[in-house]
Amino acid sequence: MSSLKKSSAKSKIAAGSKKLPAPASSQPDAPPAGATESAAPLYHWLQKRGAGVLLHPTCLPGNQGCGVFDAHAVRFLDFLKASGMKYWQVCPLGPTGYGDSPYQCFSAFAGNPYLIDVEALVKFGLLDASDLAELARLPTDQVDYGELYRLKPRLLDSAYARFKQTRPALPYRDFVAFCRQHADWLDAYAYFRALKDHFKGTVWWEWPAELRDHRLAVQAPLRAELADAIASYQFSQYLFFGQWAGIRAAARERDIEIIGDLPIFVAGDSADAWSNPGLFELDPKTFLPIAVAGVPPDYFSADGQLWGNPLYRWEAHRADGYAWWLARLRASFELCDIVRIDHFRGFDAYWRIPAPATTARLGEWTPGPGLDLFRAFRAAFPDARIIAEDLGVLTDSVIQLRTDCGLPGMFVLQFAWGSDAGNSYLPHNAEANAVIYPGTHDNDTTAGWYQSAPEAERDHVRRYLRVSGTDIPWDFIRVSYASVARLAVFSLQDILSLGSGARFNTPSKAQGNWQWRYRADTLEKLFPSTTNYLRELAVLYAR
Repeated sequence: MSSLKKSSAKSKIAAGSKKLPAPASSQPDAPPAGATESAAPLYHWLQKRGAGVLLHPTCLPGNQGCGVFDAHAVRFLDFLKASGMKYWQVCPLGPTGYGDSPYQCFSAFAGNPYLIDVEALVKFGLLDASDLAELARLPTDQVDYGELYRLKPRLLDSAYARFKQTRPALPYRDFVAFCRQHADWLDAYAYFRALKDHFKGTVWWEWPAELRDHRLAVQAPLRAELADAIASYQFSQYLFFGQWAGIRAAARERDIEIIGDLPIFVAGDSADAWSNPGLFELDPKTFLPIAVAGVPPDYFSADGQLWGNPLYRWEAHRADGYAWWLARLRASFELCDIVRIDHFRGFDAYWRIPAPATTARLGEWTPGPGLDLFRAFRAAFPDARIIAEDLGVLTDSVIQLRTDCGLPGMFVLQFAWGSDAGNSYLPHNAEANAVIYPGTHDNDTTAGWYQSAPEAERDHVRRYLRVSGTDIPWDFIRVSYASVARLAVFSLQDILSLGSGARFNTPSKAQGNWQWRYRADTLEKLFPSTTNYLRELAVLYAR
């Protein structure tokens, strides 16, 4: 078959934005997190087979510098429907900061304003067509975040200024009602962003004392001076949520559900840490982290991985019934139908690295909230559909926690090869209550991975799958469809059989990630031959 249709593959586990799995034989014991085996799993939701595509909205085509919530997003939903798919998986949708990672956002609740369709604002009279000229000159095959940072906020500020004057009727509900509904996080976020602009992007713990303390900042005279800037950030969120609601409605019309992504940790330079410092391990005077997140050294990294996120004061969260976490999960389900929680093993035990640190070598496994947090989730959201991203050091207690929660884990086929038949990622070791991926946003494309893999791994792939090796992306897609794992998810890059040049993220690479985009005509070429073949696979394997 052509590179646009073919297949055979499957496995167990998945992606975060920073880690790789340790082999079972090398996983150290971690202290138990206080979770005891429950009589029955808290959740038991993944019962039907299905398939979907992993594609972050920034990858969508168009002439606005990155993908936005416009007709191209709807056309991608048409592709999923025509292919017999049921799911669209996205990375976190929050506002990105330095490094452009959707896993390091200025807020755990807000949306990314880069995804707002500003052409729609021309139709509503909030911008002139000429205002978009510079944006239209940006590359269409990759995201230039530096230029987006320069251009998009200016356009959104102009749109708000005109909205303030004319108050046109917009199809996104009422602006004042939106601000009132989301005030619990929106007020702090908008003020935080306005202050960051005022201080030229400086991190919040370097602001003047009366402003880095949120309790004092809300009473500072500067707040009144920044009223328009604050309102503009609120308006951007109003647009983001309104336009995303339109995309979700289009998805529901096509029987497509959205799988979202919730990072376990938040960025240090975020509205979350600034407005709720008592929930994090921050020094009460300097607001600098006392300890930070990461993972210990393993055979992938001699120094481990130093992520730098502030850690939670879990005793403070426990004391108020995990109110902040419940609010965060509620916000996630406002955006998505299913939520993948990143770095699930950190709820059992997390690698605590005392600050300051330059590597992750010196740290200790520290118990997380364990089953107690998920019992709170279950009480508040009895019908929640959650996926556990269970990459990393998987001890018996981590596996027990996932089992007690009843959450599907993740299998990644690219991690399956080169050892023996006991490798937990091999297709024959998969579980039904699981999600299988050829690769995730942190992996190379399957074509790129196969090209650079050691010959021993490639030989293992060919012998195991009984294939020639000429069409590995589609071999992996087909074996994923055939898997017992009830949910199978593929990157669009693998469906297109693209090489390493289309890789979305390289975890060890500080910059130059998250930039890949496809062109509109590329997707159109998948109709009808590839969509028909994918639909045939869905019928053949009951997905």
